[in-house]
Amino acid sequence: MYSFTAPKSKGQMLATELKIRRNKIRVLMQQKKIDAAIITCNVNLLYTCGQIVSGYLYLSVDGADHLFIKRPNNLMGESIHPIRKVEQIKTFLDQNNIPTPQSVMLEAEELPYTEYMRIAALFPTADIVNGTPLIHEARSIKTPIEIGLFQEAAAAHVRAYQQIPSIYHRGMTDRAFSIEIEHLMRLEGSLGIFRIFGRSMEIFMGSVLTGDNATQPSPYDFALGGQGADPSLPVGFNGSKLKEGQTVMVDIGGNFNGYICDMSRVFSIGKIKEEAYAAHQVCLAVQDKIAALAKPGAICQELYHTAIEMVKKSGFTAYFMGMEQQAKFIGHGIGLEINESPVIAPRITTELQPGMVFALEPKIVLPQIGPVGIENSWVVTNTGVEKLTHCEESILPL
Repeated sequence: MYSFTAPKSKGQMLATELKIRRNKIRVLMQQKKIDAAIITCNVNLLYTCGQIVSGYLYLSVDGADHLFIKRPNNLMGESIHPIRKVEQIKTFLDQNNIPTPQSVMLEAEELPYTEYMRIAALFPTADIVNGTPLIHEARSIKTPIEIGLFQEAAAAHVRAYQQIPSIYHRGMTDRAFSIEIEHLMRLEGSLGIFRIFGRSMEIFMGSVLTGDNATQPSPYDFALGGQGADPSLPVGFNGSKLKEGQTVMVDIGGNFNGYICDMSRVFSIGKIKEEAYAAHQVCLAVQDKIAALAKPGAICQELYHTAIEMVKKSGFTAYFMGMEQQAKFIGHGIGLEINESPVIAPRITTELQPGMVFALEPKIVLPQIGPVGIENSWVVTNTGVEKLTHCEESILPL
């Protein structure tokens, strides 16, 4: 069981935690012979500074950090410097006799082209390298404090899900059902925002899918898509009625403190076919098998292929992880964003390590019935994995 002991004060805890996180990045910078980093994207600032600001963290490999802030203007500290434009960073370095770095890493996979070029122009003689993979690698191994935050988020997530049957009534649409579930989540403290890495990944809080809408392909790389309520956000509920004989899957993200838990549960509307229960049991069996194999050193692609072989033997291959369009993964890392490392998918040779946190989501969608399956959040321990989201996993009647 992961646990942590907080220092004497919240301020001490935060300062110690942020130092650990920055040093994780520094170690990787040293290995790559990178002198300095400039970090400016929201999630990475939250990770390294404990809050989101409009500004830039100058992270030096030798241990000197400086936070240059444009907004808000009320933050104070020895290493905090108000600026109006990014060019003032170089002026500050020169005025304080801080050596010009020979190699600088930027968040190349996240920054707009114009901002990337503007920052790079500050160091015309330096090698500019892509720091996004390095930062993601550092973030993939969670600290005990981060795992504690996941545990808190998971508990709130479960409390909200346990109330779902109480808000159902006959004649509801998937839209109305989703709104009521989102309300439950907000009452438990959900922040609402659902952060995803990548320019082509969007969703609002999560998805509620029923019947054949769950078979609809989406442009987004999620396990199941859904038509969505409008072409401007083609994923999730589409206004379908919750009908007798169908299932409904609730997959709402649990962001209560910045760290996003992921959990899916399935409910039945009236009596459903035995095929649905059989398919659901296949997904539970896949989850149990992968959880038993997922320990430090386990290779992601091998876990994936094990799951696929189990599904092939069950006869549900044509409906696994979608129907018309099938997702080619069964799990993904979670953290400050919903799609972090590791990814349990083919050709992913990443080995699981203690401190990684991931969602495992084997799912099957059946024509005329709807989705079945399971999703839980897990943390890798020194000997195996520990489930974070403890909630009833059978198909629950509404």
